[in-house]
Amino acid sequence: MNEPNVTPSKETPEQVPPTPLRCITGAVMSGGFAFAMYSLMIAIATTFAAKPIHSDNPMVVNIGSAVRTLVVGVVALGTGIFGIVALGLLALSVQLVIQQFTTSKNS
Repeated sequence: MNEPNVTPSKETPEQVPPTPLRCITGAVMSGGFAFAMYSLMIAIATTFAAKPIHSDNPMVVNIGSAVRTLVVGVVALGTGIFGIVALGLLALSVQLVIQQFTTSKNS
């Protein structure tokens, strides 16, 4: 039972540098997701507003309104995150374009 001394290789995947085209593509995708989630949030809120909770029990009304608020809030949070990511990627693409122009002028 003589096993060879094998050490796991610590290969890291190559990191691809960001390009303006990749940033803009990601921003368009993230913006699309943000718009879709915004539309979903409006549809959910409209549906909840059109169907009020019918109960005489105050606990049922409180729990129901809390769940409705939680659902709309989670979708709004996702919308905001995707929107901020889209803006960040657009800003990164502008920064990369500016860097490319300044390095090409200096060279």
